[in-house]
Amino acid sequence: MQKLILKSSTLKQAVLLLGAIIVTLSACKKDDPPVAANQIQFESSKIGFSADESKVEVHLELSRAADAAGIVELQLKENGVAYGDQYETDPAVSAGVIRIPFEQGAQEAVFTVTKKAGVHLDGDESLGFAISSVGSSLVLGANDSLNVVFSAIVSEGSTMKLNGGEGGSAAENVVFVDLSANKQTAVKRMSWDLGFFNGDDFRVVLNNTLPDAMAVAIDKTDLSQVTAADTAGIVLTSTFTAADLARVDDFGGDLTKTVISAISTDPGGNKVYILNRGEAAAHTDGKRDWMKIRIIQKDEGYQLQYAKIADATFKTVDIPKEDTHNFSYVTLDGGSQVNVEPAKNKWDFQWGVGAYYTGNEGSTIYYPFSDLVFINNRDGVQAAEVKTEAVKYDAFTASNLSGLSFSGQRDAIGENWRATTGTSIGVYTDRYFIIKDPIGNYYKLRFNNFTSQDGGTRGYPNIEYALVKAAE
Repeated sequence: MQKLILKSSTLKQAVLLLGAIIVTLSACKKDDPPVAANQIQFESSKIGFSADESKVEVHLELSRAADAAGIVELQLKENGVAYGDQYETDPAVSAGVIRIPFEQGAQEAVFTVTKKAGVHLDGDESLGFAISSVGSSLVLGANDSLNVVFSAIVSEGSTMKLNGGEGGSAAENVVFVDLSANKQTAVKRMSWDLGFFNGDDFRVVLNNTLPDAMAVAIDKTDLSQVTAADTAGIVLTSTFTAADLARVDDFGGDLTKTVISAISTDPGGNKVYILNRGEAAAHTDGKRDWMKIRIIQKDEGYQLQYAKIADATFKTVDIPKEDTHNFSYVTLDGGSQVNVEPAKNKWDFQWGVGAYYTGNEGSTIYYPFSDLVFINNRDGVQAAEVKTEAVKYDAFTASNLSGLSFSGQRDAIGENWRATTGTSIGVYTDRYFIIKDPIGNYYKLRFNNFTSQDGGTRGYPNIEYALVKAAE
């Protein structure tokens, strides 16, 4: 082995250089601004149970990922109900205190409140929770108390940090928001593959939150007769050309323009489709297998037949129609139904990665976007954009609703709330939005940040909203 020998002059220079580096690093460390205290607070100040709900989730938000695991303690005050008789919590209450654990790296702490089955409540009962201890790694935020009422509420407004989860621009969750209830529902994008329409028509949609979720029909109606040879020449990944548009569903949610044709009452009219289930960037270890699927009508609902391309046999799952939801969702990992979109009239918009389009050399091409906002137009949600030069957010009242141009297009907000390129990356501060929810309430909504360039964290955008006019 060759030895490295330094001359004394060289060694002296190296020592001096090392010392200079240490001094420089020490100076830089002293000059660095202190890290802001990590705050924890309730997501909102009030939430309630709707008539058909038996359980609600309560979220305590951290201003950044937790530096260490810990426990937040809440003091409980009951009004008209008693623990174990009318309600329970998870974790359980002990001596009037509920202790909520969170892990290192967590962005929130969560617990649930459940109404006991068969118990009659008048609706004016409530629970008060107040943060009493946050441990040494956190400090208490401004929203330190929460009122949980045992009836539906119409929120006067609040702030909310959307829980997109890990992944940054490829955040792992899609988030559904119900402004009037102060609620968000975060769902893993990888948790489902197909959505089955519960309305009068028999239509099936792909998971448009996953890039490259695409499908194409082949001229066969028997899965057992489909082999790898039937996939020869099929392209089910983005080519960034207009040809991609034939392999994805309509971006506006038009069910007459889905890749999978309307499901026929004649079983022989329902072809086999080759399905790329799509990817979720860092949340997938390698490419997932393509699948072969076929869907028929059964008992006024659906039957899904599915298998891997090379499998000689296939599995089936029956999907009945459910009037409470727009779609019923199925994952091909086990062939089971999963909860995704909340019930009808229980959400206003969704945020997250979505299949969309952009212009390229004069043509329209398929292009997945991060941070897209799609409104619940199927249940009557509408949105309008307001520029601050016309009226400031704080000054907007019900009198300003007249003359606004509302849109029922699914992408009425779309990407128009933020910039991801250029010199001013961040939320657009010159605009906000008015949301007319499914019930007829009007809310003003603005996005406060979403990335490090505007003071936020990618995947966890902060929103602010306020009731402008209650439904009549």
